Amino acid sequence: MSPDKHAELTPVTSKRKTFIVIAVLMLVAVIAAVYHFKQPTENLDSQGSKAEGKRGNGEGRRGKDDAATPIAVAIETTTQADFPVYLNGLGTVTPLRTVTVKARVDGQLMKVAFTEGQMVKEGDLLAEIDPRPYQALLMQAEGQLQRDEALLKNAQIDLVRYKTLLEQDSIAAQQMVTQEALINQDKGIIEIDRGLVANARLQLLYTRITSPITGRLGLRLVDQGNMVHASDTNGLVVITQIQPISVIFTLPEDRIRSVMQKYRSGEVMPVEAFDRRGQNLLALGQLWAVDNQIDTTTGTVKLKGQFANDDNALFSNQFVNIKMHMDTLRGVTVMPTAAIQRGVMGTFVYVVQEDQTVSVRAITLGPVEGEKVAVETGLKPGEQVVIDGADKLREGMRVKLITSQSKASSVIATPNPSKENDQGKTPKKDSHE
Repeated sequence: MSPDKHAELTPVTSKRKTFIVIAVLMLVAVIAAVYHFKQPTENLDSQGSKAEGKRGNGEGRRGKDDAATPIAVAIETTTQADFPVYLNGLGTVTPLRTVTVKARVDGQLMKVAFTEGQMVKEGDLLAEIDPRPYQALLMQAEGQLQRDEALLKNAQIDLVRYKTLLEQDSIAAQQMVTQEALINQDKGIIEIDRGLVANARLQLLYTRITSPITGRLGLRLVDQGNMVHASDTNGLVVITQIQPISVIFTLPEDRIRSVMQKYRSGEVMPVEAFDRRGQNLLALGQLWAVDNQIDTTTGTVKLKGQFANDDNALFSNQFVNIKMHMDTLRGVTVMPTAAIQRGVMGTFVYVVQEDQTVSVRAITLGPVEGEKVAVETGLKPGEQVVIDGADKLREGMRVKLITSQSKASSVIATPNPSKENDQGKTPKKDSHE
């Protein structure tokens, strides 16, 4: 090889070696960097998996602890008692009699003798109409009667004289017959006059308006001084009889058979009237009558109960709730309605056992009255049933019994979180400090 060629190859070979060394150093640096960053990640992954494993074990233990923790429930003990059976209905207070007092003659209203809302008795004076026109008519009728009676008396005297003359053959027989007919005619006129007198007296009596029934007056409809007429539709005042008073109420048609059996036997069926909310007892009465047909639109029948209403607790057209006593179940098991649970298996309750666990008990319910229900089958007196907290229960779960006293004490003992936080707070240091 010539010296010139050797000189040309030397620089190229040295550059190639330098490039290879640099590439190897860079590859080593990259491998070292990858190894350096991969090792902390693996450590973190291993620590995270360990932490998750610990957390999983903690949650498992907590689940077991939760399953073993008793659930707080409220209970009540079933009892044995006589349970009344009622039929409930909605009713309206209806007076036995309602009368609109009207004038029976025309005239000016001279006097109003009542106070609105007053209790009146039958025959009490309510108002007076000007009687003077009717007094004048009575005088005319009585005068007409006296005149016709005098004419009759004169005709009768003439008849006696005619009889004597006829016996003496001094007059014709036809004159005697005519006189007898005249007397009969006068008698008829007198009867008409007597009728006119009686009518005039009646019209004069109608100027005094009296109460036709015993009851309570409503608001006055006509003031004193107005002209009133027998054709007026409004009248003077309305009277309602409130002692005794009745209540018209309805019951479903499927209850009528049992009601009619007791009603036809003559047995007294007590009826209780409560206010609109069904809480306050207003009056006690008895079933008085049953309607003779069923309302096809509602499927109900009307019944009437009668109440003495001595304290005026029932008011005309008042809405009331009716409870009619039908029967009494003797010595049945009674429990609160709050214990009733319903599901696929039907009606059931949770019964607390001696080991503080609950068991599901299917029951058959009887009549319900207020917050109590009669139990036909499934429970015995003295058993404890859950009335609050049953939504979290299952068969065999342990429970913690909570009474009303313990509830109250827990409420009192529980501190207010807001107050506790305020008291436990540490005052913040000022940033300048």
